[in-house]
Amino acid sequence: MYAKDLLKLLEDEVAPVALSNEYCKNFGHYDNSGIIIDNGGEIKGILFSLDLSKNSIAEAAKKGANCIVTHHPAIYGGVKTLDAANDVLAANLSECIKRGISVISMHLNFDAAPQGIDYHLMRALGGDSEALMDKLSVGGYGRVYLVQPVTFENFVNNAARVLNTGRFTFYGDKDRIINKAASFCGAGGDETSAKFAAENGADVFVSSEMRHHVIADLVQRDICVLNLTHYSSESYGFGQIANKIISKLSVPAAFFADGQML
Repeated sequence: MYAKDLLKLLEDEVAPVALSNEYCKNFGHYDNSGIIIDNGGEIKGILFSLDLSKNSIAEAAKKGANCIVTHHPAIYGGVKTLDAANDVLAANLSECIKRGISVISMHLNFDAAPQGIDYHLMRALGGDSEALMDKLSVGGYGRVYLVQPVTFENFVNNAARVLNTGRFTFYGDKDRIINKAASFCGAGGDETSAKFAAENGADVFVSSEMRHHVIADLVQRDICVLNLTHYSSESYGFGQIANKIISKLSVPAAFFADGQML
């Protein structure tokens, strides 16, 4: 198996890079998904990690993996120089090249896939059928859905347990009964998402990287808020996808969750 073969498997099993291109075109986003580094050789082991980081590279080396599949693009914008001594991105890229580690990043297409990261966040929070905010030819992003009635306090505790995180903030009456939730993986806590949640009758809004005025707006609308870290809002879903892919691989593979980030 080579990098191009693994890319095809990821596209076939989850979502093609073309879905990311569609999302960017339809909703004005930018992305850089696909093969980021190709060492040119056969893949002998694979590590799935949300980010390309110092810790994930060390874990790949420890496991003898010469390919890392990330969710967040290892190169997002343009790179003009690689100054490994003074820049973290350059250091990580240089370390991969030095060690012969290929890197594939699957970003917005994995977010918006029919059973992608945003879908799995919904499932982790106890939801199923949903209203989609950003609809694509298949899948989409941003969901509102029914959940089993539960107090907001228990909703928060259950989310923390399933997502395996202790880093979050929350706002609202702990005794409020939650019947309907809205969730948006990653940096989805913006004004558009808040409006979509309110118009669809959500009792609680779940996302990350939320700005104060958005939180304040939701609280005034009597909508509870669970503000996760970006990492914890996506690591669970990426892990679910990774485990699905790992079961179909003929080379050793593992999923890495960075404890410093959860």
